[in-house]
Amino acid sequence: MLKILLPIDGSENSIKVVKETIKMMDWYKEKPELHLLNVQLPLDGNVSLFINHSDIKQYHQEEGMKCLQATGEILDQSHISYQFHITVGDPAEMIERFATELHCNMIVISARGHGVIKNLLLGSVVNKVMQLASVPVLLVK
Repeated sequence: MLKILLPIDGSENSIKVVKETIKMMDWYKEKPELHLLNVQLPLDGNVSLFINHSDIKQYHQEEGMKCLQATGEILDQSHISYQFHITVGDPAEMIERFATELHCNMIVISARGHGVIKNLLLGSVVNKVMQLASVPVLLVK
């Protein structure tokens, strides 16, 4: 079965990626298995000295769910099943790691993220994903 990894950052472009992926679903006789991935950045500094580990983990989970909410609703309305994953770390490295661990056949990612500053950051993430990935990477503009 074809497996597709969709890195989701909660932006409008993430929604566009999901909509384009839904259109692609008709290309396949057997519907691909979709995996939504949200990568949270680690908290800066020595936060763990002041906040316990479980509260930090809960914070990342809540923020990840906020980012995945809109795309999950679109897939639910389209009656397309998916799995979601939330992790913490370097976005490009985590995307590549999940693609490998889940044995994904393709990564579909937005070429742009939130705002000007985040566009610059996501651009570097996309470039790094393309360098690290051992599977095809489909960019959606």
